[in-house]
Amino acid sequence: MVKAIIGKKVGMTQIFDENGKVVPVTVIEAGPCVVVQKKTAENDGYDAVQLGFTDIKERKLSKPEQGHLKKAKVSAKKYLKEFRLEDISALNVGDELKADVFAEGDKVDVTGISRGKGFSGVIKRHGAGRTATSHGGGPVHRHAGSMGSGTDPARIFKGKMGAGQMGNVQVTVQNLDVVKVDPERNMIAVRGAIPGPRSGIVYLKNTVKN
Repeated sequence: MVKAIIGKKVGMTQIFDENGKVVPVTVIEAGPCVVVQKKTAENDGYDAVQLGFTDIKERKLSKPEQGHLKKAKVSAKKYLKEFRLEDISALNVGDELKADVFAEGDKVDVTGISRGKGFSGVIKRHGAGRTATSHGGGPVHRHAGSMGSGTDPARIFKGKMGAGQMGNVQVTVQNLDVVKVDPERNMIAVRGAIPGPRSGIVYLKNTVKN
C-alpha cells in the first residue's frame, strides 16, 4: 500500500545508530491529518485521497473551501493535498492519519518548496566561472559574458544559463530512509536534508519501487 502524509519541517539534527555512528536527520512534524475527500476509479477515474493539515479559523477560508470541508464534516484546515494511492479501501472521509503510518526502515519521497534566494547571478545560480582579477579586467569579473551568436541567428538560444530568481521552486528528494518515528509527538526523522525552510510544509509519500 502506498502511504502518504502532510508535515512541517522542524529542522535538522543528528542521532546515533546502534553502531554509535552519527546519522544526520531532518525532523518532520507529520500530521495529524484528516481525510477530507476520497476519489475512486469508478467515479473519478483514479484512486486518491485528499488530506487536510493544520487547523485554521473558518473565516480565513473562502466560501467554496468552507463548503468543501463542511460537506466532509471536517474542521477548517489550512493545507489540503491530494495523494494518489493504489489501495484506499481502508480509508474513509473523516479518518485521521498520524506519524505512525510510516515505520522505521521505510523509504520515502519528500516534496517541498525550496528556500527562495532572490535574484542571483550566474556564479551563485549555475556555478559559472569568473574572469581573472588582474589589472585591466574591468568591472565584469562576475558577468555571464558573451553567449549569443553572430549575424545568424543573432539571438540567444533558450536554456542558456543566466542571472535570475534562484530557489522557491518545488523540489522532491527521493528514497530517503525513515530513521525514527515518534507517534506520541507525531515526529518523523528522515536521513539527510529535505527542501524548504524551517516550518515549511512538506509532503511525504513512500517510495514506489519500479
